[in-house]
Amino acid sequence: MVLKIRLARFGKTNKPFYNIVVAHARTAPKSRPLEVIGTYDPVPKKDMYDPSGKLHKDIKLDVTRAQYWIGSGAQPSDTVWRLLSYVGILQPKHQPSAP
Repeated sequence: MVLKIRLARFGKTNKPFYNIVVAHARTAPKSRPLEVIGTYDPVPKKDMYDPSGKLHKDIKLDVTRAQYWIGSGAQPSDTVWRLLSYVGILQPKHQPSAP
């Protein structure tokens, strides 16, 4: 059976919070996943340790488990592919062309 790495949405209205989960491709998005490998908070927040005051989106990921599931044949969704490319696990799908 095909495995997917995808986002499962939690949180309140207008305050999204996502778990990065590994689940069977044909299960419902809110169903129980095989494993939760990380979290993603898309609401930008200030980092208390960064004096520049830049806003950051919070991505927490168990890199070894993500690499294991990618090696086992799990297919990431487009959004998860982008998050994994930020962390450095996968190559970006769409690289901007040089002028």
